[in-house]
Amino acid sequence: MSALFVTDPLAGLDPEIDSSIGLMAACQELGESVWVCQPEDLAVIDGRLVSRATRITMRPRSRHGDHRWAVEPEWFDVEERRIIDVAEEVSVALMRLDPPVRSRYQNTLHLLDVASAAGVLVANRPDGILQIQEKMFALRFPELIPPTTVASCQRVIDGFVAEHGAAVVKPVDGFAGIDVWLLRHDDPNVASLIESATQGGQRHVIVQRYLPSVEEGNKRLFVLDGEIIGSVMRSPSRTDFRIGPPSAPADVDARDEEIVATLAPSLRQAGIILAGLDVIDGQLIEINVTCPGGMHKTDALLGTDLSGAIMRRLFINERVLPCLT
Repeated sequence: MSALFVTDPLAGLDPEIDSSIGLMAACQELGESVWVCQPEDLAVIDGRLVSRATRITMRPRSRHGDHRWAVEPEWFDVEERRIIDVAEEVSVALMRLDPPVRSRYQNTLHLLDVASAAGVLVANRPDGILQIQEKMFALRFPELIPPTTVASCQRVIDGFVAEHGAAVVKPVDGFAGIDVWLLRHDDPNVASLIESATQGGQRHVIVQRYLPSVEEGNKRLFVLDGEIIGSVMRSPSRTDFRIGPPSAPADVDARDEEIVATLAPSLRQAGIILAGLDVIDGQLIEINVTCPGGMHKTDALLGTDLSGAIMRRLFINERVLPCLT
């Protein structure tokens, strides 16, 4: 059996922290072949998805006490390059492109859907990624999230900030903390910040009540097939309110279980095998489904095997169990 990882260029991935590389290493540890390609390598010929693909093997890596892995500068070796028929030669295909979900990403999903229809297990399922918009899907569950509005109108956003005192604003199609700002009602620059965030009223943004408890950390829940398999705390730095890398173990509490139990039927129906949920003080902030990350860092920091659990599920449908240290 083998897996095809559809990724951004390998040269741009950081092998010390990138979750896709952790999944590749877990695949290799299972004795399965690791194939990689970029979106531009995919094509449909005579109704079949084919790819110009590269088979690689991973070099050894080790933990050294923080969220980064110790790896060699040249962290993989190329074994072969050729065109493969995805449905004939691949058991599992993983969509590991970083968002945003714009035309390049969407086109890749539609191509992978051809392989999915031919029986390849695609994680996450292409139509499910299109269905569950990471920033806004949680709006269907108002009982799980802090007060939130979505708007492009400066008056609406300014009123929300004034009502709640402080709010976090982020683009609807944003990612990786880019253009995520903290607005305070007493900041004389708030009007210009709103204008910039919305591009003069032309871009919708998520506006969410600021939760001061974020200073104690943001909990990332790793959800596999609708069940929590691990969790970790991520904390902001002293100079940036946005969330940093994994920093400490996190206990899963009753509220976390409630959140996941509420979302699980929708995730399963959409074919979302792997998701990362961000929770602050018992409030759901975001549902990550496009390229859920953090597993590789968490495995390095805590000694867990999240990447292995995911790949065993994909290849042999192993029963989901918590990944403990």
